[in-house]
Formats: sequence, structure tokens, C-alpha cells
Amino acid sequence: MDFTFTEEQQAVVETAKALFADVAPDGVPSPALTPGAVAEDFDRALWSRLADADLLGLLVGAEHDGVGLDAIALCLVLRESAKVLARVPLLENSAAVWAVQTYGGDDVKRRVLPRAVRGELVLTVAATGRTGHDPAELAVTARRDGGAWLFDGLHTAVPWAQNADLVVIPAHTPDGRTILALVPRDHDGLTLAEQYSTSGERLAELRLEGVRVAASDVLEADDAWDRLRDLLTTGACALALGLGEGVLRMTAEYTGKREQFGHPVATFQAVAVQAADRYIDLRAMEVTLWQAAWRVSTGADGALPTTADVSVAKIWASDGVRRVVQTAQHLHGGFGADTDYPLHRYHAWAKQLELSLGPAAAHEETLGDLLATHTLG
Repeated sequence: MDFTFTEEQQAVVETAKALFADVAPDGVPSPALTPGAVAEDFDRALWSRLADADLLGLLVGAEHDGVGLDAIALCLVLRESAKVLARVPLLENSAAVWAVQTYGGDDVKRRVLPRAVRGELVLTVAATGRTGHDPAELAVTARRDGGAWLFDGLHTAVPWAQNADLVVIPAHTPDGRTILALVPRDHDGLTLAEQYSTSGERLAELRLEGVRVAASDVLEADDAWDRLRDLLTTGACALALGLGEGVLRMTAEYTGKREQFGHPVATFQAVAVQAADRYIDLRAMEVTLWQAAWRVSTGADGALPTTADVSVAKIWASDGVRRVVQTAQHLHGGFGADTDYPLHRYHAWAKQLELSLGPAAAHEETLGDLLATHTLG
């Protein structure tokens, strides 16, 4: 198994590190002290810099002004973004434009992709369904109406919906297929209700009542939603890894300076053992992430479908990031709860990532179902 990154992927990492170096994790009010959202919009200045550095077109082909790389490159950038809690819809936007690039017709590609690469058009994805527990594709119904489609239903906890221009919405048809609709935020029949995440960012409940979408803005490929969901989940794992690495580094610096009995607490065996356990968590999160990202990027065959590798990565990411931030809180003592210190923000973001796109238990169930229905030779 070779996890060596290509020169192009390594160049993307260096670019991302330079861009995120100036991002302050506490650049908005604390979610612990703010009723409602910590900010009305995402970091537009950072978004513009990402566009200028061609990082918004990682998964878009050169024919549409993109870079033409893969999910591994995206995960490398997401990993760096999470270390500083970058407030941008990079995962959702990148996954949505990938779906358009892969499954859209020439007209929708021409209208969406170049503008998205330039940062002029922002996309997000409704991926949690009606409750966050049921399959997202069952939350909305779709039926043909002449040369268009009509959509009815409800999606909850849609990230960045109030600030995105287009929302990719999965829906099921009367014959049991899942399709994806590209719906403008201000479209007739689409209403948004305010919600907030654990991290204090704005979410939205999307209600669709007779939303009419042209056939050219609907992606009908049978595997479009499954592959988009796998990409989103893998990206969430990359965010969890980056966040966990940032927290462990912060903890190492703190315990290396904090002294008790005349010695840094990092030299105490109980502290060192706990930090070592969390380091092992991060390495497990990393190896399962790259396995999933490789399967998502290449479509390579395996004993189980790609979703199995994605589920394994999400199990480790959900449980691992929770353990990392809990240990960090413990080793920081009172500073871990101090709202003037950024660790509490990482804890809030970690909880959001742990539960986003399904907690560990949901992916354990998915993995169990796959193992039960596939013969391993």
C-alpha cells in the first residue's frame, strides 16, 4: 500500500498551507457566548483567495478552467483548512461541482463550472434528509411535469444554504430512482428556515413545495447520489483529521510549557500515555481516510463496495476526533473551557463533524449490512 502523494498533490498542500496560515480560529464570536449564528456569512475574503489560487476547481477539468485533480487532493486541502477552522463551504461546493462535472449535461456545465471555479457561484448540498437519521434521498419526492420536474419535501440542517447560490438536492422518483436537482436558493416554492450548528454556523431547513426545475438542471444518473454522498463523507473525515491534528499540536505545546512540581506536565507518564493514545487515533484516522479517498478517486474494485471503505473511515473519524478533543480538554485543565482560548471552538466543531453525515454507529450499521450481503473470498 503506497500513500505517497504526487507532485501535483504536494503542490496543492503547500498552496493550502500558505493560504490558511493567516486564518485565525477565533476570527468570529465564540459559539459558547453567541445566541444564534456566530456570523451571517462565511469568510468571503478567504473564499476569494482560494479562487485566485485555483483551489475551488480542484475537481473540475481544464476545459472548464479547473485543475483536474481528484478527491485525494481535495482531502489534503480540507485537512489543512480544518486545522485553523476555516469558515468556507469548500467541501460542499467542491462535491457539488464534482457532481455537475461528472453527471451534468453540456449546458449546465457551461453555466455552472467556470463561475464556480472563479468563486462567483457558490454551491452546497442537502445531505442530511428530513431528520438527519433517515436516508437523505427519501426526504424529497420528484415527479415529471412535461419537460421539467416538480419537487416536494423537506431537508434539514443544510450547511451554508443562506449564502449559497445553488443547492444540490437529492430526491426519489415514483419508480424508486434517486436524482439530484440544482435549485437556486431564491427559487419559487423553496423556503429556508434558520437553524444553527453546534459550531455556531448557520444551517437551514429547506422546504420544497411544488418546486419546478428544468430537466437540464437535474442529474439523473443512477449512481450520482451514492458517489456524491461518499465524496461528502470522505471530505468530512479529512476535516476531522485536520482538526484533530491541530488540537493535538495545541495540546503538545501547552503541556510542554505548563509546569507542575518544577517539570513540564508533558514529561509526566499519565499525560504522555494519553497523548500517545490520541496520536494513534489520528494515525488510524489518516490511513482509513486515504484508503477511502483512493477508492472514491479511482473507483477501484475491492472485496466490498467503496461505501465500505468510506464507512470505516467515518467510524474512525467520528470516534477519533471526539476522543482527541476530550483528551485535549482534560490535559488543558481549566484552559480547555476558557472562551478566550480557542480549544472550546475546536471542541464544538469536532462535535459537529462527529455527527455530520451520520455518526459512527450509523456507519457501523452500513458496514455490517455490506458485510452481510457480500461474500469475502
